[in-house]
Amino acid sequence: MKPRPPVVAILGHVDHGKTSLLDYIRKTHVADKEFGGITQKIGAYEITVPIKGYNTNKLTFIDTPGHEAFSKLRARGAQVADIAILLIDAKDSLMPQTIESISHIKAAKIPFIVVLNKIDLPDANPNKVKNDLLQHEVMVEGKGGSVAVVEVSAKTGAGIPELLESLLLIASEANLSYDPQADPLAYIIETKKDRRGLVVSAIIKQGTLKIGDTIYSARKKAKVKSLVNDLGVSVTQVVPSSPFELLGFNELPEVGSEMSTTEGAVETVVMHGSVPGKLTLDSILHPEVVDKKLNLIIKTDTQGSLEAINYSLAKNKNIEIILQAVGEINRSDIFLAKTTKAIIIGFGGQIDSQVRNLAKQEKIIIKTYNIIYELLEELGEVADLIEEKEIQEKTVKGEAKVLATFIIEGEKIYGLKVTKGKVNLADNVELFRDVKLISKTKLVSLKQRAKSVQEVKKDQEAGMVFSPDLDMRVGDVVKFVL
Repeated sequence: MKPRPPVVAILGHVDHGKTSLLDYIRKTHVADKEFGGITQKIGAYEITVPIKGYNTNKLTFIDTPGHEAFSKLRARGAQVADIAILLIDAKDSLMPQTIESISHIKAAKIPFIVVLNKIDLPDANPNKVKNDLLQHEVMVEGKGGSVAVVEVSAKTGAGIPELLESLLLIASEANLSYDPQADPLAYIIETKKDRRGLVVSAIIKQGTLKIGDTIYSARKKAKVKSLVNDLGVSVTQVVPSSPFELLGFNELPEVGSEMSTTEGAVETVVMHGSVPGKLTLDSILHPEVVDKKLNLIIKTDTQGSLEAINYSLAKNKNIEIILQAVGEINRSDIFLAKTTKAIIIGFGGQIDSQVRNLAKQEKIIIKTYNIIYELLEELGEVADLIEEKEIQEKTVKGEAKVLATFIIEGEKIYGLKVTKGKVNLADNVELFRDVKLISKTKLVSLKQRAKSVQEVKKDQEAGMVFSPDLDMRVGDVVKFVL
């Protein structure tokens, strides 16, 4: 195994200085005559940092149009970025796209650094930014957390050496490596057509890719005719985490898809869910759609509506809000929903036809409402069903049906037949009526033919006493849980 440089993605609000930061880093580490047209074309570039003592002294930056491209890669399973930079204007603090970027970074589950830009301005307020981040569960150093914060100026270059070293430190701790003998695996970050023909920009993450190799992306096949690195130089091979351009495809593959020399080893998109008109148990509780909680992305037309919805939904422990923001549902929301297996909720406003079509293409559920109580009622019902489904699938050890109820010496006893699994004395019990959870209790007495027993198995009948006593009826279903 050999160490490889980290791949770094920068996310943040428009005008907070992403382009300026990238330009400063690029000009610092790339000769002037090479700066200006090459890296913009390839969509990524690699720099060498004059710092020793780490596993690598190189960094690869993805130069893509914000978090939509980032999440589009993630939506298709592309583990491209190893580290993220959350770029924030130290003067303006958090803005709508900053909040969206936080959601995308959390969904990616990769380490990240908070970079406070424009620190040279007199009205920069780093402490306010750090406090504002706490509201979105980003716990930075100095505020009770461990997320690193670096203060920089993309104009003067202040703090940028410290930023680059912080990235090398995170990469070193992650011990990023690759097997040079493994089959090549690369991820497509951009595609285009120019005078050379069809051009694929990609970053390789495993193995070594050479000219002459036959490569596959989903059902598309290519023989590698040309490889060009981020400096515009033709090369005979590329290794991780090198960005490169590839010529050889007769048909452009999908952005975000994998490329491998093994036919059939990669798949472009893993679809999930459906786009029903109503949230149903079948459509929402499919294992590929929801895991433990109902994940939601909420977009509203006003801040007041957003606060009211968030306040009400926050009380439901079965609902996880991935992103909440004022504004229209956009393409970025679709890809975030795909990566987090979330449902998009829109309140007020309209949905652009292109966004709706993309949701259908990506199999993402969008539900829109104009009345808050209808939204809360429907989501509450679905969240309750999720809880019941989890109980059924993960904790139920036995199930029985109530056959009779009778009283002996003033004590209420229930006759039940075990229909699934087994029942043990002192089990926790949940009572269901018409598939709905009614109440919970505990099994305190278990008898067969007036003799106390510790266990009753499937297809056996027994007399049971519960504490506290419940109003069980013939036909009710009793579940015994761990």
